[in-house]
Amino acid sequence: MELHWGLPVIIYLFLAGLGAGALTVSGSVLLRGGGGWFAGQHFRIARYGALLAPLPLIVGTGMIVFELGTFRAGIEQFDIAKLFRWINLFKTINLSPMNIGSWVLGLCILFSLAYAWTFLTPTACAKDDQCKVRRVMAWIAVPLGIAVAIYTGIMLGAMPSRPFWNSQILAMLFLFSALSTGVAGILCMHAICHCEENQELRAQAGYILSVSDALLIGLELLIIFLFIMFAHLTIGDPAHAIAVILPGGVLVWWFWIGVVLFGMLVPGLVELRYTLPKLLHHNPYRVLRSVEIAIGVLVLAGGFLLRYVIVVAGQITGPVGM
Repeated sequence: MELHWGLPVIIYLFLAGLGAGALTVSGSVLLRGGGGWFAGQHFRIARYGALLAPLPLIVGTGMIVFELGTFRAGIEQFDIAKLFRWINLFKTINLSPMNIGSWVLGLCILFSLAYAWTFLTPTACAKDDQCKVRRVMAWIAVPLGIAVAIYTGIMLGAMPSRPFWNSQILAMLFLFSALSTGVAGILCMHAICHCEENQELRAQAGYILSVSDALLIGLELLIIFLFIMFAHLTIGDPAHAIAVILPGGVLVWWFWIGVVLFGMLVPGLVELRYTLPKLLHHNPYRVLRSVEIAIGVLVLAGGFLLRYVIVVAGQITGPVGM
């Protein structure tokens, strides 16, 4: 069967979720930070999230704009009118998921750039001149990032002709996957950029990120269970559609091995291996920098494969509907 939504759409959904997740995590961590050690370490995590967020949002949006047939036709035919026809999404305001999502995504990109700017100066710290503005922006960053992360799931779920997508749970799955990939991206940045600093300080920040990611992975697994259970117990098209990721389905290996095993269970169990001793017995948190990077890469790969499976499964189990 021909896939009308291919790799550009999958990359867009992944990068938009990654950027939105990083923005949400940055804002929530900044607001959580207190005094003493917490202020410095939480600020560092929030700074990585703020600096990470704009790039995937911009690149992902560029991918979806490029995927629009009129944009590509404009490039091929040197037709300026077709090249910028995507702007029509912003000229009409209605309650369609595509229109609302376009506005929310556009606002999120602009806001993430402004938010990242407050962290750019080398002297930026938890108590600098920008701290009050930064905290106000953090209160906006959290709901705005959540809105973008949920929107990517609502956009697919709003298609009743697609039984695999037409589930209220899909939006929550995309939300927690976005938050998990956001944490994973920040974890990779932290592990790479602070390899020579005080190991105790680096370990404390890594502990916060690893605990958060393990919790988010657990919630993702729960939502996947609910997603499959409700679809499987529904008579008709949803039960037929969900079969593509169950034993005998064409996407079963991609989903259970790529997404669930290597994208969630393996990194989640490794994180628990290192965080539980500190959480339960207050033992020092010690983990190799290479392990942190590997965890982050696996979670990011799992987040990408999750969107790949969902986008492809929705198209091979029903007619195209917009």
